[in-house]
Amino acid sequence: MARADFALTTATVDTSAGPVHLTSAGTGPPRVVMVPGTGSNAAMALPWLQALSARWATTVVDLPGQPGLSDPRRPRRARLAWCGRVLDEVLAAMEVDGVVVVGNSLGAAVALAAGSPRIAARALVSPAGFIRLTVDPALALASAGWLLRPTCDSTRRMLRLFVAPREEPPATEVEWMALMASCCRTTLAPPPLPAELLARRADRPCVVGVGEHDRFLPPQRLAPAVRRTMDLDLRVLSGMGHLTTPGHLDVVVSLVAEVAGPLAG
Repeated sequence: MARADFALTTATVDTSAGPVHLTSAGTGPPRVVMVPGTGSNAAMALPWLQALSARWATTVVDLPGQPGLSDPRRPRRARLAWCGRVLDEVLAAMEVDGVVVVGNSLGAAVALAAGSPRIAARALVSPAGFIRLTVDPALALASAGWLLRPTCDSTRRMLRLFVAPREEPPATEVEWMALMASCCRTTLAPPPLPAELLARRADRPCVVGVGEHDRFLPPQRLAPAVRRTMDLDLRVLSGMGHLTTPGHLDVVVSLVAEVAGPLAG
């Protein structure tokens, strides 16, 4: 983050889960709060922060229990509900209303688990929380190789399954994921949230998008669940896998604009 080529500010807020680190950039309403996915943090989400903060004041939350600058401890059970409560506490500490929460993968499930009245809308990309993630044999084999021997080569082989066919994963993602597997114990894929909770979240504007090549959340499986639980049409993002690479962030910004635009005035 010290080498970022755009202005950042940082802060730490106290929560029931310990200190939570926030990284912010940009100006202008509404406030966007981005929650990254499993194994990610503000340092790895800098491309997201730069793209979003060009339009809106944006804050990235380092989830506690994930590798980042927040408290490393995490509970053994009910982690999504716990993370949702932590996000509620973070939003209360920020003292900003009309927040658009942008969630990616695990972060999308956390955005749905959070019930703060400060949340005005949600934008969910490659969202966990609706269905159980699909892990096909190729993914299972590549993931096992990455965990057992987290070299750059094994990490790259795995991450090639996270992006579209014939696309190479970014070198920064390869380096980070290899380092993470060497130093940390990753969390498992989160389970679906209760259908009644998802139905309650439908009372606020929400847009949901997934890559057409997402092997964890195939659109043909995810779309019926999103329609059934929140009465929303799934947006299928062309040329994208589960991993949102910098080349796809303009599409993400457009997705966020659909729910942030009406709040800007």
